[in-house]
Amino acid sequence: MRKLIAIVHTSFDGFVAGPKGEFDNFTPGEESLAFVCSVTNDADAALFGRVSFQLLDSHWPTAADLPNATKNAIHYSNWYNSVPKFVLSKTLQPGNSKGTHIINENIPDEINKIKQGGDKNILLFGGPAAVHSLMELNLLDGFWLIMHPVIFGEGIPLFKKDIKRVIKLNLAATKQLPNGIIALNYFIDKH
Repeated sequence: MRKLIAIVHTSFDGFVAGPKGEFDNFTPGEESLAFVCSVTNDADAALFGRVSFQLLDSHWPTAADLPNATKNAIHYSNWYNSVPKFVLSKTLQPGNSKGTHIINENIPDEINKIKQGGDKNILLFGGPAAVHSLMELNLLDGFWLIMHPVIFGEGIPLFKKDIKRVIKLNLAATKQLPNGIIALNYFIDKH
C-alpha cells in the first residue's frame, strides 16, 4: 500500500509561516527546489489542503513555460502537471486544473482508495489543518520536515497543542542542503 507523506517547510522553532501567514523568511533557492524534486521522484500523486492547492496551482501548471525556468522548476512543473491531484476542501469547486479531484466527504475512505491506487508515495502539501486532520484519522504515514535556518519566534505552528495522543516517529533519512536547510524524513510508528 502507498504511503502518505507530508512535505512541510518549517522554521527552526516549528512555524510553517509567520504571524500573518507570510513565507518571506524561508530560505529560497535552487537547492530547496532540487531537494523537493528528488522527493517527487518517489511519488505519483499529490494531496493538498485548499489553501496550499490554490497557492501552488496559481504558479506550477505553467512554470515550465516561463522564459527563466530553471531545470528544477521545469522538473517540478512537469511532475505537478502529470500526477493526479486531490484537494481536501468543503468549499472549493472543481476547476480547470488538469487531473484535480476534490475530497469533501468520507475522507478516510477516499484517502484509503487513493493509497491502494498506485505504487509510489502520495505527497501531502498542506498546512497544519490538513496535517492535523490526517494525523487524527491515522491516515498520515510520515513526514519530510524541511527545516529552514531561521527562528520566527511567533507564527503559525505546524503542531497544535491539543494533539490527542502520543505519536512516535522513526527517523528514516536526513539531508543537509548547501543553503543551511536540514531535511528530516520520519515515518509514523503505527504499532
